[in-house]
Amino acid sequence: MQSVAGAGVVVTGGGSGIGAALCRRFSAEGGRVVVNDINAASAAEVAESCGPAAVPVAGDAASAAGVAALIGAAREQLGEIDLYCANAGIARVGGAEAPDSDWEDSWQVNVMAHVRAARLLLGPWLERGSGHLISTVSAAGLLAMPGSAPYSATKHAALSFAEWLGFSYAHRGITVQAICPLGVRTGMLDGSDGTAEKLLGPDVIQPEQVADAVIEGMRDGRFLILPHPDVARMYAGRAADPDRWRHGMNKIQQFLEEP
Repeated sequence: MQSVAGAGVVVTGGGSGIGAALCRRFSAEGGRVVVNDINAASAAEVAESCGPAAVPVAGDAASAAGVAALIGAAREQLGEIDLYCANAGIARVGGAEAPDSDWEDSWQVNVMAHVRAARLLLGPWLERGSGHLISTVSAAGLLAMPGSAPYSATKHAALSFAEWLGFSYAHRGITVQAICPLGVRTGMLDGSDGTAEKLLGPDVIQPEQVADAVIEGMRDGRFLILPHPDVARMYAGRAADPDRWRHGMNKIQQFLEEP
């Protein structure tokens, strides 16, 4: 899909941050947008800001029942879903010591939400020979996120699933793309976490810049949408020399541990 004009679009996590910016940009580009968020007031506020072609659908975009309810409601509003943005995500800090609940929540929201959406979307998309899924993954899915093992691991899994979907169904008209930004000024990076600011602060961009990159990426069809161009260089360096990469990441970890 090179244009969203007239398309039926769903954005999960659309009540704030990257999701809200995507909703507004898709609406400006002529899309008919369903704004989904677990916070009903936020979904309604963003939908109102998008104009008459946007509607809020509050609810959980991760659980099996929640995804089914969202997609059912979106089809009632849109007729069919042309573009689904699996954008909702959570970040839990810690490593192996992080509680099972943090690992489970991260897995459900950051990975299984995408899987469950794909289960319900693929049938109609394959039948008609077209469909478009965009997953908000984060550069953590390509690289890593010091200080957050649940986030790093699940974002790697989200990227892998998006890649698998893309090569499995490209010849049948399905387009899959992954958004992989570094720091973005959202609720996950609102200035309150000193470690996160120390790590990502100098490279933070605004959600609207991510939305710009998404529109550009949709036009040229690239799999990886990289709002921070340096991520491509980092990813290539990681693949070319994994040991050097791990050494560099350890130096970053030591820097973050400095008082």
